[in-house]
Amino acid sequence: QVQLIESGGGLVQAGGSLRLSCVASGRTFSSYAMGWSRQAPGKVREFVAAISRSGANKNYADSVKGRFTISRDMSKNTLYLQMNSLKPEDTAIYYCAADPEGPSISILEGVTMYEYDYWGQGTQVTVSS
Repeated sequence: QVQLIESGGGLVQAGGSLRLSCVASGRTFSSYAMGWSRQAPGKVREFVAAISRSGANKNYADSVKGRFTISRDMSKNTLYLQMNSLKPEDTAIYYCAADPEGPSISILEGVTMYEYDYWGQGTQVTVSS
């Protein structure tokens, strides 16, 4: 079992930056593959970024590639998402997630979804134009 608590969301103008954090407690942090997903009003929750247990492997949704960076700090049991050059379409609730076996991946109506065993409560990111 792992508990995940996100922070760092807020209101920012287009072109600005935010850094989301996710503190994990419970089992050993390094035993979980982790990721970030987001859900906008009226839409399904979509994959944003994922990172392997060691942090060596990362992948990103095409819509955020080159703008967002996922990382993890083993000494702080914390997952990060650095978001730069934010756009209004990035507005959503952002969720941190973890899974000891890694995510299961599916595509629903053209949207890629990463499913994990454990999820945080989410943090709101709003980008104004």
